[in-house]
Amino acid sequence: MDRSEFEERLTAFSKEIGREEGRRDLMRENLKRQEDALKAIEDEEKCLNGVVFLLQKSADFSRGQAKNQVEDIVTQSIAYIMQNSSKFTVELSEKRGLPIAEFFVESDYGDYRVKTKPEQSRGGGVVDIVSLALRIAFLENHRPKIEGPLFLDEPGKHISNDYIFNMGEFLKECSRLFNRQVIMVTHDDYLTNICDRAFRVDIRNGKSEVHEIINDEEIN
Repeated sequence: MDRSEFEERLTAFSKEIGREEGRRDLMRENLKRQEDALKAIEDEEKCLNGVVFLLQKSADFSRGQAKNQVEDIVTQSIAYIMQNSSKFTVELSEKRGLPIAEFFVESDYGDYRVKTKPEQSRGGGVVDIVSLALRIAFLENHRPKIEGPLFLDEPGKHISNDYIFNMGEFLKECSRLFNRQVIMVTHDDYLTNICDRAFRVDIRNGKSEVHEIINDEEIN
């Protein structure tokens, strides 16, 4: 190999090295861009995880606040109507990722305390009282606030006569306290008499006839 041929091969080899170095630099730039993009994704993931954690904590706090408010309202309702120290409690859990709430009434009987579900409680129409109180609690704590009257169909249907007077007073106090009209359908004479306005509905020959009741007398 003469000098001229050697120089040609050296020049070609130098060019090849230059091309490979160019490819290397390009790969380094691509790798740097990929690393930067990966870091940005990791930073975004950390941020999103932080947001999810914050939202979960906020939801847990809000859920706890709502739980406490509902427990307080229903417990006070039971105490007002039944004149005892029974306590309403809500137990929160999750099933298949969905929140579940179970309701219980805890009652003292001397030296022992009984915890039962409202529908399993006996005597006095506890389940009716809890149902009524829950309806009021959810209505008053809903956001945005639900306006309009509270409609009740046969409230206290299974409440014993010992507590029907207290339930009537409870409804009047709720109407005053929450500034909400109560419209109810009832067959109970006492609940009819405590209303500001009462109407009797009779069905004759397939037609409904409505008469206002004033001082226990029907007005046509």
